[in-house]
Amino acid sequence: MKKLRVALQLRDDDIIKILALVDFKIEKTELSAYFRDEEHTNFRPCGDQVLRNFLNGLVIYKRGRREEKKNEAPKRP
Repeated sequence: MKKLRVALQLRDDDIIKILALVDFKIEKTELSAYFRDEEHTNFRPCGDQVLRNFLNGLVIYKRGRREEKKNEAPKRP
């Protein structure tokens, strides 16, 4: 998540907005704990749930919400 933040030039506020797109609320202080050095006392590892919601929100942030077609039948493999 640290590398994505740097590569996409995202600030804490941007990440909070991205997570809000998928109805995942996080405080700025909690978010900053993920980006601290592992030796720091306030460091917290980023869990799967946070990363999953961030990636899902990032898709919406970059592409927009997906529109469902009403008359189209679901595809079967």
